[in-house]
Amino acid sequence: MFVSLTIVRYPTYLIPVAFLSMALLRFPLWFTRRISFWKLLGCGKNGSFDIQPDLAQWGFLAVWQTEEDFIWFQQNSFLQKWWKTFTKEQWTILCRTYEAHGQWDGKEPFQAGTIDKNYQGKIAVLTRAQIRLSRLRQFWRNVPQVSAHVRHAKGFITSVGIGEMPFIRQATFSIWESLDDVKDFAYRQREHAAVIKSTRKENWYTEELFARFIPVRTEGTLGGKPVLLDTDATA
Repeated sequence: MFVSLTIVRYPTYLIPVAFLSMALLRFPLWFTRRISFWKLLGCGKNGSFDIQPDLAQWGFLAVWQTEEDFIWFQQNSFLQKWWKTFTKEQWTILCRTYEAHGQWDGKEPFQAGTIDKNYQGKIAVLTRAQIRLSRLRQFWRNVPQVSAHVRHAKGFITSVGIGEMPFIRQATFSIWESLDDVKDFAYRQREHAAVIKSTRKENWYTEELFARFIPVRTEGTLGGKPVLLDTDATA
């Protein structure tokens, strides 16, 4: 099983077209049998959970049974033709699931196959949550300090903030040099560890999902720059 995330950027004057795409592009996706799970997503401005949306940047996450299905989509789909026509930048990362816990809309979309648990290369992380209305203030009050620390964390490469609904249904996709770097930040960085403890104690989320992926390859640029991966990153 493969997971892809595509981030596209529209010219500012085509932001209305970007909004239109969120409704229009659903129709061909409903009829694409090669995809087992997909989400059209908005993006935050600062590469993490963000209360301010980036109206020029949008995302698409999908799960594929085979790499051939993904390649077919990249070469033939209506979405690709749309993006090539209207966007000025596109970045896609293809991964395999390392491990995943939790649900997304009541589903467990990221099933891990046979993975080498001794893998030592770069790792991608998806953290997604649906926040309780009663806990929105606590959540967004803690976001800035955690976001500020992650950019300077050891092994951090890049991240994008993605979401289905402003303020409530939010996710972050990040790439790190190693699994050890992810664990160091998640459990040993004081501010982040404190937030994790609060989410459990105060039951902030109605639904949450945490997944780690082995990057296979990337295409295009993100923020004008390529995201370089190990050439031998395989499951």
